[in-house]
Amino acid sequence: MRETRARVPAPLLVALLLLVEGLYYVFARLLIGVMPPAASAFWMLVLAAAQVAVLARGRIGLGTLRRHPRFFLVLGLLVGVNTNLGFAAMRWIDPGTAALLTRTSVLFGVGLGVVWLGERLRRQDVLGGALAVAGTVVVSIQPGDYARRGALVIVGSTFLYALHSAIVKRYGGAMPFMDFFFFRLAATSAVLFVLAAGQGVLAWPEAGAWPLLVLAATVNVVVSRALYYLALRRLPMSRLTLILTASPVVTIVWSLALFGSVPTRAEAAGGVAILAGVALVSAGRAR
Repeated sequence: MRETRARVPAPLLVALLLLVEGLYYVFARLLIGVMPPAASAFWMLVLAAAQVAVLARGRIGLGTLRRHPRFFLVLGLLVGVNTNLGFAAMRWIDPGTAALLTRTSVLFGVGLGVVWLGERLRRQDVLGGALAVAGTVVVSIQPGDYARRGALVIVGSTFLYALHSAIVKRYGGAMPFMDFFFFRLAATSAVLFVLAAGQGVLAWPEAGAWPLLVLAATVNVVVSRALYYLALRRLPMSRLTLILTASPVVTIVWSLALFGSVPTRAEAAGGVAILAGVALVSAGRAR
């Protein structure tokens, strides 16, 4: 962990995270074509946990799990339900719009960071956050499913993930990184197993589904979440949450290329407001 901090400058870490963060819902949408959302989410997490176990080379210690069982149980529940809901929402909403709606994490993340974690915001942070939130509201009031089932599912799942991030920021920073990462994935996999089994969709993937599942596990979880937790350890939660509002740009580009999904005028206007808010916050922090 210390070596990673020394080698990767914070700006590069955040840039890499933004690149892979935007692919989350793209993979979730692609996986709908090979198996039910609850099942694909479960297998994606299982494969990711297996990859981390291999990368750890036997250096994962059970002592971390024994000392913090409730911590990992809570994380497993929050992230498991979040992942299940997010994958299910791809039935009703396109990846680009979903990615924009997840920027309600600005509200949740900044609020939790300030109220619970005792972080402080500058005036420019507040103005940028308000602008980003206004853009999120514009996107959220789209007609049809975007204003009902799909939007509500995405916003609800986003709150769960923001709460998980606050808990990790407060209690997980001192844990050995590989121990924390593996047990977080294992706990999430266990919750997703229960959810998929409860929905009656748990099944062994077909041969053609494995390549996409492995790719999703690698990019969506191992690479993306490793970068996220490293950035979370180094940056204030409120600042990281605001910076990540730029990630929908990547999602929209991929969504357009793969699914032909074009943002509406309102979505585009809201997206511009979100990005403007991020730029305002980032500029203030840089100075």
